[in-house]
Amino acid sequence: MPTPPKPFTVLAAEKKSHRTKAELKQRKEAEEALSTGVALKERPEVKNNAIAHKEFKRLNSLLKAIGKNDAIYEGVINRYCLMVAECSEFEELKNRLYSELSELEKKYREGEIEFLEYLAYKDKLQAKILSCDKQLQSKRKMLLDMEKENIMTIASALRSIPKKAEKKENPLMKALKGS
Repeated sequence: MPTPPKPFTVLAAEKKSHRTKAELKQRKEAEEALSTGVALKERPEVKNNAIAHKEFKRLNSLLKAIGKNDAIYEGVINRYCLMVAECSEFEELKNRLYSELSELEKKYREGEIEFLEYLAYKDKLQAKILSCDKQLQSKRKMLLDMEKENIMTIASALRSIPKKAEKKENPLMKALKGS
């Protein structure tokens, strides 16, 4: 996969590019056109879910700190927060099912239920746990895909950093050389 083009801010920070001033100006205008200048807004379904709301507040402050708190990302950030909440709910459900399974095993050992009844319930609980785990894994995969695309992982953030640091010339050395 080819490396994506550098954003204007990176090109401007590097202060060197093979692009002409007109091309740089065009890129800057195109990038500014993609920014709405309006801050992210939390959707009602996110606000009403405590876990999603907490994640939205966390992401909003992080995005604000790096200058990416723009309404253009609103949809994906709200969906991401809801998915984080769904993952949390599935984890809680999975933990409850494990608790029920251990409770069932305890009842069987104490002789409260018969062996066949124990096996039937145990199979049902294990099937539910596996189903829950599959759904949880697919949601986690979706979250990771969203993170990769939205500067929420180290790799995606590194793509926007210049590859070479700019070397600053010492003014004294410049004067001594006579440039």
